[in-house]
Amino acid sequence: MFSSSTMHREVVAIRVDATNYREASNQIIEWAGHGESRYVCAAPVSSVMEAYDDSKLQHMFHNADMVTPDGMPLVWSLRLLGVRHATRVYGPDLTLSVLASAALNGVPVGLFGGMPAVADLFSQRMCERFPGLRIVFNYSPPFRELSSEEDAQLVARIEESGTRILLVGLGNPKQERWMAMHKGSVAAVMLGVGAAFDFLAGTKPQAPRWLMGLGLEWMFRLLTEPRRLWKRYLKHNPRFVALMIMQLLGLGQYRDRKVKAHSP
Repeated sequence: MFSSSTMHREVVAIRVDATNYREASNQIIEWAGHGESRYVCAAPVSSVMEAYDDSKLQHMFHNADMVTPDGMPLVWSLRLLGVRHATRVYGPDLTLSVLASAALNGVPVGLFGGMPAVADLFSQRMCERFPGLRIVFNYSPPFRELSSEEDAQLVARIEESGTRILLVGLGNPKQERWMAMHKGSVAAVMLGVGAAFDFLAGTKPQAPRWLMGLGLEWMFRLLTEPRRLWKRYLKHNPRFVALMIMQLLGLGQYRDRKVKAHSP
């Protein structure tokens, strides 16, 4: 588990670490330099609520080596829970920070997820942006679960490539499940990046920064992808607010869904 001087809090259903870009990137580079098998999650509200509804997924978040507050509602929750210095650690920006450090330190990076054309464009743009960056692995999986044989071949290919930081862009919660299942078998730091491949390749628009600061990024994404996202936000956002209020008021119901982390 993430060991640092920063604090963490239980936010409704998952542990969230009050880290920042520099600290998170430095820790990831350190783990990668030692060839450690770790996984890092960037958690928005939807992740919290998916974990609230699924105890197995909740275990996976609790056993993650780092969970960053990807959205402003989680930052505000941390502050209300006593972590006054909490700041946002947004997945795409963390990706940029990690890639900059990887280029500087000569750490090989792999890509797993996204459409082939998007992943290729992302790779091209990141290598142009960060001279010296080595992307040694790039695989876009099919839209189905891999067989056990295919999965073993995938793990072998990642190992053979020398990847030490693997950016996993399968979407939430698929990427968290994949990373948790492969901790110990993939000798790399697995970083769940969500839609970062699309955002940083420029194939999907990101919300304006001022809108992000207001915690309204979900509204922008809903307007740009209404058919895909409306059910997610309608289901998760109101319940998160209600459960967070219950937690702050000390009402006990939300605790019934908490799951203790396994020892690392």
